[in-house]
Amino acid sequence: MPQTAITIATNGQGLYEFTDEAAEFVRLSGVTEGLLTVFVRHTSASLLIQENADPDVKRDLNEFFRRLVPPSSDPSMRWIIHTQEGPDDMPAHIKAALTQVSIGVPVAGQRLSLGTWQGIYLFEHRDSPHRREVILHLGN
Repeated sequence: MPQTAITIATNGQGLYEFTDEAAEFVRLSGVTEGLLTVFVRHTSASLLIQENADPDVKRDLNEFFRRLVPPSSDPSMRWIIHTQEGPDDMPAHIKAALTQVSIGVPVAGQRLSLGTWQGIYLFEHRDSPHRREVILHLGN
């Protein structure tokens, strides 16, 4: 069963699409049918399958999560204890807990079975740049 790791460089909070890299991995694997498991190896980032046609979707998702879980410096978040790594750290862990760190995408005909407007995204929850490792595993 093929497996690889890819690194996604981020420049702060936001959605970073890597559908093309995942599709290329599937294409090169030679596996015609199976399940691609995608796993991010971090506790302050997550994964999403989301619309990749209209950039307003990304903007609105970022704004929603910013409002849902503001930085720990926000007065509404003064209950947070874990603040040693900055005001974005514990909120990043909360956002990752609310989303997912592993997703599965069916593969058919040696292609990802995503919908027309679906893309695979790393959702970075920290303010500063990071290099995030994502594992791609293809089972049949």
